[in-house]
Amino acid sequence: MWKVEWGRYVHKQLEKLPDFIRDKFMAWVLAVEEVGLHEVKKRTGYHDECLRGNRKGQRSVRLNRAYRIIYEIIENKNLKIIEVIEVNKHEY
Repeated sequence: MWKVEWGRYVHKQLEKLPDFIRDKFMAWVLAVEEVGLHEVKKRTGYHDECLRGNRKGQRSVRLNRAYRIIYEIIENKNLKIIEVIEVNKHEY
């Protein structure tokens, strides 16, 4: 079973984002909680990938070309928790 959690920092970030990005974020959260992260990773639109450098151990999901979700996976017995660390506008 998968559960997606985020703290006050991410909540504040979400308030500042455009509605369509917030909607895509919530669609990703619902998909992960309903079918699991492994199934959602298969969807090519999200481009789920491992991060490197000082973000090693974290993963990234693209909401569109500019915005992405940064998260970590925490395993706890029967429950797998995805902790969203931030939702940001990625600068290229």
